[in-house]
Amino acid sequence: MSDAGEVEDAAEGSPGGPDVESVEADVEAALHEFLDTLDESETYQRFVAADEALQDDDEATALLREYQRKQQQMQRGGFDESVMAELKQLQTEMSNNETIQRQQAAQADLIELLKRTNDAISDEIGEEFARSTGGGCC
Repeated sequence: MSDAGEVEDAAEGSPGGPDVESVEADVEAALHEFLDTLDESETYQRFVAADEALQDDDEATALLREYQRKQQQMQRGGFDESVMAELKQLQTEMSNNETIQRQQAAQADLIELLKRTNDAISDEIGEEFARSTGGGCC
């Protein structure tokens, strides 16, 4: 019987199946093991290091803040050609900033790893589990 079947049996209280508390304890233990493994992964460690480097880089953080400020200005005030030109200039500066590029690449790698993890869980349980549908929130 699959793990998903065991969970269903446990939830239904079928005789001979594991009890709900036991299954949930197993899920909790597997979650902690996953988190420990993720924490030790090269991808996550590279992201943490790149994010810390970004936080320590005053020029890069100022550039990001200015970019976000201009984006908000554009959203509040509608399209403005001069603000759009400033945004494009800031994007160019961000694309030339090594610290920002390293952080964004590390973040993209981590997101890809987590998407693959979500897809693997979805495949295993036969249900959509935070599966990437191509959309995003940001």
